[in-house]
Amino acid sequence: MTDRGDAPPLPLEGLDGRLTADERARLDLLHRNIVEAVLFASPTPVEEAALAARLPPGADLRLVLRALVEDYAARGVNLRRVGSGWAFRTAPDVAAAVVTGARETRKLSRAAIETLAIIAYHQPATRAEIEEIRGVATSRGTLETLLEAGFIRLRGRRRSPGRPVTFGTTPAFLDHFGLEQVSDLPGLSELKAAGLLDARLPPGLDLSPPSDQDGLREDEDPLDDEDAFEAALGPERHESEPSQEG
Repeated sequence: MTDRGDAPPLPLEGLDGRLTADERARLDLLHRNIVEAVLFASPTPVEEAALAARLPPGADLRLVLRALVEDYAARGVNLRRVGSGWAFRTAPDVAAAVVTGARETRKLSRAAIETLAIIAYHQPATRAEIEEIRGVATSRGTLETLLEAGFIRLRGRRRSPGRPVTFGTTPAFLDHFGLEQVSDLPGLSELKAAGLLDARLPPGLDLSPPSDQDGLREDEDPLDDEDAFEAALGPERHESEPSQEG
């Protein structure tokens, strides 16, 4: 066995592919059961570092996760990566059969959905940047709803006049929408093909894949004040209809 210093770095990559007979023979069933139990008992995705900490030194977390992904692939629940964590989730082919008994989540307004989409694709984004893209004011209530739902978070402060607070998405956003990472969001061509965007878009419009960078960027400073929450939400604004000028 190797010690933890020789273990692969986290987050783990390359967990796809079926286990070979030799890998199955090397799989420690106790380690598999420990990870399975931890994931089953957790109401939220479990970070890989936390899973590794539950296993003894030298345990092969990569092998354990690969085995669980394969073992649950044909079941009613699947093991899925959510950001840098893992969680059991309802298999897509049976989701419709269980949705009736599931707890109904609060429906987002059109304004909240638009705001969330802009943050997801353009993060880190300030309130002013969100409003510029939407073409309307963004109300304090819309931002509060998304923050309370756990879909967005305060990231930092932009290094620009006024040092506005920046917003980004959260692991809960990924989990709710069935994404492993932000870059899994569909691109411009995919949205057009699905009929979700008007084909008569302005020429040259680009919708680059969003970044999975979690840390602060060069133009962001850490949140170091207690009033960051109030500063991020700002005063209440009335959400009017988009301007038809131009």
